[in-house]
Amino acid sequence: MHILNLIKYIQPLTVLLLLTACGEQTQIKQNGLAYCTEGSPSSFNPQTATSNVTLDATTSQLYNRLLFTDPNTQQFKAGLAIDWEISEDLLSYRFFLRKNVRFHQTDYFTPTRPFNADDVIFSFARILDNKHPYHDVSANGYPFFEGIELDQQIQSLVKIDDYTIEFKLVLPDSSFIANLASDFSVILSAEYGDTLIALNKQADIDNLPIGTGPFKFKEYRTDNFIRYQRHDDYWGDNAKIEQLIFDITPNASSRLAKLLTQECDIMAYPAASQVEMISEHDRVKISVETGLNVAYWAFNSEQPPFDNPKIRRALAHTINQETLLQAVYYNTGVNAKSILPPVSWAYNPYLKSYKYNLAYARQLITEAGYPNGFKMNILALKSSQVYNPDAVKMAELIQAELAQIGIEAKIIKYEWQLMEKKLQQGEYDSYLLGWVADNNDPDNFFRFQLSCNAINTGSNYTRWCNSEFDDLINQAVTETEYIERVTLYYRAQEIIQQELPLIPLAHSLRLHAYTSGLKGVETTAFGGINFINTERQ
Repeated sequence: MHILNLIKYIQPLTVLLLLTACGEQTQIKQNGLAYCTEGSPSSFNPQTATSNVTLDATTSQLYNRLLFTDPNTQQFKAGLAIDWEISEDLLSYRFFLRKNVRFHQTDYFTPTRPFNADDVIFSFARILDNKHPYHDVSANGYPFFEGIELDQQIQSLVKIDDYTIEFKLVLPDSSFIANLASDFSVILSAEYGDTLIALNKQADIDNLPIGTGPFKFKEYRTDNFIRYQRHDDYWGDNAKIEQLIFDITPNASSRLAKLLTQECDIMAYPAASQVEMISEHDRVKISVETGLNVAYWAFNSEQPPFDNPKIRRALAHTINQETLLQAVYYNTGVNAKSILPPVSWAYNPYLKSYKYNLAYARQLITEAGYPNGFKMNILALKSSQVYNPDAVKMAELIQAELAQIGIEAKIIKYEWQLMEKKLQQGEYDSYLLGWVADNNDPDNFFRFQLSCNAINTGSNYTRWCNSEFDDLINQAVTETEYIERVTLYYRAQEIIQQELPLIPLAHSLRLHAYTSGLKGVETTAFGGINFINTERQ
């Protein structure tokens, strides 16, 4: 399709952007690339984050972890640890660290030593020790680690020597290695931390980042762009490009406009409605990855009438999944029966979906004591997400179905930072959200979002607590036999289906669009993106 034919699909404001595009990115065309992302990071330290936007902008660009998950084989690979040993009782994990790894040298920090065990101690002690000088620096806390109860898993962290570290666990935990490989488990510079304490600038550790990753921080203009520069002392093969720009463009039509005019080289999360159009353009390619993700409609189970499982089941019968897939995903997703996607080894294939049946939904609502229906709200994110390309449109479709059975639903649209605050404060009836796995262990889907402890740590927004479910997921992480773990997770999924603190809606494909002159764009099933091997052909 010719570019002139494409432009007619783009909003008038976007056409104006085509004519007035700024020159920030054009300066780097010869030695870098521009990535059009959909939002601003909440921090430059993924330890403190929850959003995919923040992880995309930080984890693989600025930092390294002890180990990582290979995006193709799903096997664990060496990162800052070149090898590791696990004791027979599964309580000790010893890591042998990589030597001659250099931290970033920037305008605001010059390291005097390479990475060593002190940096691993610093990075995890900050999270685990509530008396650590950096523990309370982050206003966001450490949501992922609090959700998985890391402080209750680790008994001690011991420095054997400068290049050997050992984690000692309280109980065996089959998900421990996977959690260390997650995008949140990055390694910071202890020396940088000490320097900031001396300057009384501790907050800078999350805003002016120092890592060991392939790129280093150069500049950030809030809600405009992030500029990274290649880290030429990287321990592995250097990045192919010298500069990397994250162009912050929330509107999908505007991102597409920038891609078509080559102001951006890669576009995050094209709208599902744009995929067919983009695929017909000979200068643009679409990458499609199967994602470990889920979109769902969840409820405040402490708030009447949503504290009644019968009401939640009634609402499940108002969902027409086929309509959602066609109208919201444009067939770039599949129906969800479970919070786990079908590609997970613990997925329960025997679960049955709640059938779309408005008459039965009305009957259940009447039986629950609401023959005339009720009023409620639905919180929805304004921006496109990996798991849900258009939460507002999805909310409108659900709203229309609810109206047919006497339920008046008000849609409240938020950006993530404000929505997260409302969820943590319990100021909602229901919300449309989802989850992108941080690793390939099923515990990652369950504990952070639905465990009883996660209510206290602020990541279980449903406020649903079920002791049997908690016992099952706790048994599953201490179980070493594969079949036993699968059995436990099957039962956990059955409880979710019966109780319905949330209704699984869809599993989305992960999409990126990029100019045909690029190669080496790497995305993962966990939602991350890595530019270390990206280059122009």
